[in-house]
Amino acid sequence: MRTAILSDLHANREALEAVLEHVAAQGIDRFALLGDLVGYGADPAWVLDRVRTLVEAGAIAVQGNHDLAIVRGANPDMRPEPRQVIDWTRGQLDAAQIAFLAALPLTQRRADCLFVHANAWDPGDWGYVLESRDAVRSLQATNAHATFCGHVHEARLYHLASTGKAADFVPTPGVAVPLLPLRQWLVIAGSVGQPRDGDPAACYAVHDDEAGSVTWWRVPYDHESAAAKIRAAGLPPALAERLAHGY
Repeated sequence: MRTAILSDLHANREALEAVLEHVAAQGIDRFALLGDLVGYGADPAWVLDRVRTLVEAGAIAVQGNHDLAIVRGANPDMRPEPRQVIDWTRGQLDAAQIAFLAALPLTQRRADCLFVHANAWDPGDWGYVLESRDAVRSLQATNAHATFCGHVHEARLYHLASTGKAADFVPTPGVAVPLLPLRQWLVIAGSVGQPRDGDPAACYAVHDDEAGSVTWWRVPYDHESAAAKIRAAGLPPALAERLAHGY
């Protein structure tokens, strides 16, 4: 089975449309959506409706920290910019869309694969996997052969050997990476809607469980239109500017 792993869509319709078009040519059997479906971007309602259609067709989906913030409302301690986006996004969604976000689980498990937004050691605390010691902590919290997560907006792969040591590398787009059976793996899928690795192209991954491999893909999209929508909505201009630079 081939699973398209999409994370951190962040209400970016143009990026999601481009990725779904790319996925259609990949022979995909199902989707896994790793949270942060909304936030930052200007098309939260459209993105949520598209995600709900995928879930109704059998896709896996988990909750991200931005999704939860939409459900609960902005925290008064938040910085003004993210608080503004949360308040605006809540005004764009109907009750059914917010209820969908509220009902998303923090994790889902399928066979020997774990799907989570941030990490496996405490999924609801939203801690980042930024380096090998974070990956070790996450991998040691589960017996899953492969853990798939997002949250950091950069594609990366970690593996844990039987000795307890971890190694990592940045994958090359389009090149399949074998997930050897005697190791545990942590796959960070990158971001569809807001990459932060210096490349504005949308990023997603494909897990082929029969071949035992993961392949990352970069998909160019019309980020100028996505940015123009952010500005037109009166959202912070920096959120539009970062789409062109991938940071």
